[in-house]
Amino acid sequence: TVYFGNSEIVPYTKRKHLVLLSKTLERQIGESEFEKLKKQYKGKILPAIHPDSVRVRLISKEIIESLQRGISHEQVWSDPGYAVEGGSYNEANGHETQKVLTDKLEENAVESWRKEEEVLDDNWVKDSRKKGREHNAKANTEHLEGMNWEVLVVDEPVVNAFCLPGGKIVVFTGLLKHFNSDVEVATIIGHEVGHAVARHSAEQITKNLWLAILQLILVQFIAPDFANAMSNLLLRLPFSRKMEIEADYIGLLLMASAGYDPRAAPRVYEKLGKISGESGLRDYLSTHPSGKTRAQLLVRAHIMEEAVNIYREVAAGHAIEGFL
Repeated sequence: TVYFGNSEIVPYTKRKHLVLLSKTLERQIGESEFEKLKKQYKGKILPAIHPDSVRVRLISKEIIESLQRGISHEQVWSDPGYAVEGGSYNEANGHETQKVLTDKLEENAVESWRKEEEVLDDNWVKDSRKKGREHNAKANTEHLEGMNWEVLVVDEPVVNAFCLPGGKIVVFTGLLKHFNSDVEVATIIGHEVGHAVARHSAEQITKNLWLAILQLILVQFIAPDFANAMSNLLLRLPFSRKMEIEADYIGLLLMASAGYDPRAAPRVYEKLGKISGESGLRDYLSTHPSGKTRAQLLVRAHIMEEAVNIYREVAAGHAIEGFL
């Protein structure tokens, strides 16, 4: 009863997940955290007329509108399939696009994928969509309806941005100094909005509940510190990295629908990795995959072809409805 009564289908990827947190409580948590941030950065929040604030708000508005267009049309939430499997996408051009992107990352590419990296590629998205189609599953979008979106730009040298539950977007000026083109900012904002679309915060709280129960059982047999370390390394961190990749995929489709070239995304994540000075251990010991891994995964992703198809149609002036 608990599982089937609280299982939902994630928009775009059609992944089935368990979320015990109610949508109302999720929004309340997001709004509460947002108010705390306003107090914390009082005096550092850029006014609405500041050029950086205007720019970030306009980009966010385009990303949000691309999402809202999908929500307003029920048929949008049916399985789109990958671009190479149908639609107006030109397969030859698609392979050419993939080759160009891959060549740009050739120097940093790995020859073969490790087992843990294969879990992050988007073959699981294709499988999720296929299962959803077979069971006539519809994506859950109620948490996105009537959302009061707000955008804040904070004058802090922090290279960061995030989207709290309830549609509260926060961007720091430190990020804008490194990513100064609109398409780069759109990539980051699309990713953060992707977390809200997939209800990752609420899902993380649900996962933490089960992991806490598991740890209570494990400490009966092994040392508490060891149980905590193993649960983090083998459960919490891999799950967090997969959520980041899912947000990358959702963000890719959002930015493409908003009219931004998704082929810029791999370069953005690779650049982000260089700025953070990440090491090879990040793919194992961090909540986020390395920028290099994220770039390589997006370059090889089927969803990249789908996003490029969407972008080309938007750029050509064709209406995009039903891409979700």
